[in-house]
Amino acid sequence: MNHKAADYRIVIGLEVHVQLKTQTKLFCRCSTRFGQPPNTQVCPVCLGLPGALPVLNAHAIELACRAGAALHCQLADFTKWDRKNYFYPDLPKGYQTSQYDLPICNLGHVDIPLAASIDPPGSQNVTKRIRLVRAHLEEDAGKSMHDEHAGRADSKIDLNRAGTPLLEIVSEPDLSSAEEAKTFLSELRLLMVYLGVCDGNMQEGSLRADANVNLHVAQGDQWIATPIVEVKNLNSFRSVERAIEFETHRQYAEFLRTGLAKGQAPKQTRGWNDALGQTELQREKEEEADYRYFPCPDLVPVCLTDIQKQNAYQQASQTPEYFRHQLIHVHELKGTDAEILIQQGKPVVEYFLDCIGAGALPKRMSAWMLQDVLRTLNDRSIGIELYPVSPKNMAQLLGAIEQGRLDTSQAKEALAKLLEAPNLSVDAAIESLGIVRVDAQQLESLCIELLTQNADVIEKVKAGNNKAVAALVGQAKKKNRNADPRLVQEICLKLISQMP
Repeated sequence: MNHKAADYRIVIGLEVHVQLKTQTKLFCRCSTRFGQPPNTQVCPVCLGLPGALPVLNAHAIELACRAGAALHCQLADFTKWDRKNYFYPDLPKGYQTSQYDLPICNLGHVDIPLAASIDPPGSQNVTKRIRLVRAHLEEDAGKSMHDEHAGRADSKIDLNRAGTPLLEIVSEPDLSSAEEAKTFLSELRLLMVYLGVCDGNMQEGSLRADANVNLHVAQGDQWIATPIVEVKNLNSFRSVERAIEFETHRQYAEFLRTGLAKGQAPKQTRGWNDALGQTELQREKEEEADYRYFPCPDLVPVCLTDIQKQNAYQQASQTPEYFRHQLIHVHELKGTDAEILIQQGKPVVEYFLDCIGAGALPKRMSAWMLQDVLRTLNDRSIGIELYPVSPKNMAQLLGAIEQGRLDTSQAKEALAKLLEAPNLSVDAAIESLGIVRVDAQQLESLCIELLTQNADVIEKVKAGNNKAVAALVGQAKKKNRNADPRLVQEICLKLISQMP
């Protein structure tokens, strides 16, 4: 349907469910390992069997506090557990243990970039602050699987995920486009992965989002709000973007058709059908009163100490934004290059910084990271922790280029040797290739010989075309494969400048 953007404003709030990176569930010792056979990681506690009592996972509290500190939240002195009552087949207890009025983290914000680039170094990226209402702990439900065949629908339940610890991060309705929502979710995921709070595997359900979407439609000098629609369980950046775009157009078309305003229609919960590219009605949206919250009688409240809070803020210091500042403003990388490294994850950035610490020049190291190191990781399907060349050896290899011992082509050959034989030293790798440094006197004699044979190059350089000397590099390499191209050009220019 054709319409102008000025006809309405999009209002979006996200509820993001972050699965905490614990080895066991929130209230029992069942494993959280993904991909195990259905219903093999369950016990009386997470099945809600009579008489089974929960025991809190302390590591989940630590991770929640770390995330809250990085999100600029207020960490609660006192937080308690509540029962959220509702019935679905994948919630075996008939209620979810969650936090209602006293969450572990209050308020907070996430700044999302609105500009495409932060080049040149020193310029400020344009950001938008997305406020957070809260971040609270709760247990996950199981998983329902629906298969349709032979004219009937079969449903199966896998309760392995029931009881897995989640941190639900709730934003204010500050997002105003599908693109902003996607960016917010991307920044949030990157932050959680850097902090070690979540593994970020959205395809495994480790991070999922519910989008609350409605429109404020222009009616004369007033804005009329459409009923809020909650789109559930979006598990990819693409699905978040597509679902919000579809829902925006659907709500506007519905408004034009019926003229429904806020209060004239119930709030809805809809699911996203990725195959059809559309949202589908599931039920009317529940209100808080429908869940009949009350304090959980089986769990004592949690009182955070000052030491716990201080540890959380210390552990939350190395965020993506911290590393962006290091790469761009300290080491003066281009914003686009820095962002590529940032998106690869914290271990890759730390490897880069370790190489710099070992003596590699930042801009040269950045070029080698983007062109050679990342390609090797991709070709071998490995993480940086399995990359065979240590930061010390990488720094020495690039230092050999700076010293004139190697040209770039030779350095790449030496790197290939180091990749195949990680225990080899850089010097040994260079020697194994038969590369020896040409002394200055030898190289000067070679340059004099080349200039004698190429009088036209001398004339071009004297006429102001210094680039003409590059024609001698190939000839120098034919005569001595170990000749450094950079030094050949420097010596030739110096000799020509001394000629009458």
